[in-house]
Amino acid sequence: MLTIRVVSIFPEFFEGPLGLSIPARAAAAGLVKYQLVDLRDYTHDKHRTVDDAPYGGGAGMVMKPAPFFEAVEAIGAKPPIILLSPRGRRFRHADAERFSTLEEFTLLCGHYKDVDQRVADHLATEEISLGDFVLSGGESAALAVIDATVRLLPGAMSDMDSARTDSFFGRGISAPSYTRPPEYRGHEVPGVLLSGNHAEIDKWRRQMEGKMDEGRKGES
Repeated sequence: MLTIRVVSIFPEFFEGPLGLSIPARAAAAGLVKYQLVDLRDYTHDKHRTVDDAPYGGGAGMVMKPAPFFEAVEAIGAKPPIILLSPRGRRFRHADAERFSTLEEFTLLCGHYKDVDQRVADHLATEEISLGDFVLSGGESAALAVIDATVRLLPGAMSDMDSARTDSFFGRGISAPSYTRPPEYRGHEVPGVLLSGNHAEIDKWRRQMEGKMDEGRKGES
């Protein structure tokens, strides 16, 4: 069983999403266990303070290192310990595949302006970003990592072949998909997909995947 621990000041953020769809079915099947850890439980003042003003001045508040260190120590987390951060390297499908083979991993969710750099340097073993944009906190990013990982657990999806034909699973962007009806409001499904000629269909899909990848490169 894979154990995924999430350290956050908003553990309730995860309760709804993890109780739905594949993440919920995987947990019910005993494939994964989620442990939601409230960072404020590892503070020592009556206000349960997790942030403070930055050294050197400037706008915004910085999350203190002590609650993160104490939380990770208290729950006995083992590597990888992953800080969600815009400074991190880009999260990719290969990371989800790797995480899905582990016994456990821990996600650290920042909030406010930043997280004290000592968390990244001396506690986290990895630093991951979803992309070149900033979220209100690491919770949304953590959910994306969890979902991308859990769906790859053997038995999590009823049709694993569906996952294997997804984008980035041993390929770039997957070809476009169509279903019934063959014509809708004057917009028709490509004829090759209705031909029954599987060799031609495979050829069309490879061509489309190439075009999708080229278009993506042009945007970067």
